[in-house]
Amino acid sequence: MIQENMKMPTGELQQLSGGNMVCHNTDELFANKKVVLFAVPGAFTPTCSAAHLPGYVVSADELSAKGVDAIICLSVNDAFVMNAWGEAQNAENIMMLADGDGSYTKALGLGMETAGFGGFRSQRYAMIINNGTVTSLHVEKPKEFEVSKAEVILNSL
Repeated sequence: MIQENMKMPTGELQQLSGGNMVCHNTDELFANKKVVLFAVPGAFTPTCSAAHLPGYVVSADELSAKGVDAIICLSVNDAFVMNAWGEAQNAENIMMLADGDGSYTKALGLGMETAGFGGFRSQRYAMIINNGTVTSLHVEKPKEFEVSKAEVILNSL
């Protein structure tokens, strides 16, 4: 599993932007930036939609004021679902990125098998990345939502 002070792995993440599919190389995505990345088990799922993403939507200005260049929501979903979820949640200040095949989540070592819920998914977590290196990592225990909240990340900056 990725740890604090480790470099983020290289990979590709997808985003639907202006009706076009954009592939982001993570080396470029994280280079020379302070990024808050949080991951959810699934778009449109209860805790993710009622609390996790909304917390970052509400806190986007405060995160930016603390020097955050980008806020990324990541899920093992497709880019179409992530785009629709972002629109439904008014998340215009959040990059809604898809890890469609789960390969990046696997490279991070932060996946989980959920069987009938949806198969392979991401664990719930949040991290602060400075110029491609993890400086703060907050991984939730199963079925909990405490350490990856926007408020916790704000206090970690």
